[in-house]
Amino acid sequence: MPLKLSLKPGEKFVLNGAVVQNGDRRGVLVLQNKASVLREKDIMQESEVTTPARRIYFPMMMMYLDEAGAARYYDEFVQRLAEFMGVIGNPQVLAECVAISKHCMEREYYKALMLCRKLIEYEDERLGNVPASLPASNSES
Repeated sequence: MPLKLSLKPGEKFVLNGAVVQNGDRRGVLVLQNKASVLREKDIMQESEVTTPARRIYFPMMMMYLDEAGAARYYDEFVQRLAEFMGVIGNPQVLAECVAISKHCMEREYYKALMLCRKLIEYEDERLGNVPASLPASNSES
């Protein structure tokens, strides 16, 4: 099944490890076969790995972007996920952790990454972090 990407002007994404940037107009790309694709908003820089959930996301993202070298990042992912699960008591969050692990074991890294976004949101709520994309007034409602 093809993947259709609608891109904003100048939007960057990673396609099989290559950073690609859209031109100055809105664009649409259709990928006809399996490829590792991450939009700019889903790419985490190493300097952003500052919390436990982000320490799970980053090696998982690297496994997705470098599937041939996934084994290099797997142990870090497992360690960080186990540490996170060891301090979480919320059954729903724990179930999401189990699902993330299952997706990784099945090499469904993109699905695992999208679930891990929920862990980051949960963690941000617990730590009182306000995402940069949301104005502070929205978090007070």
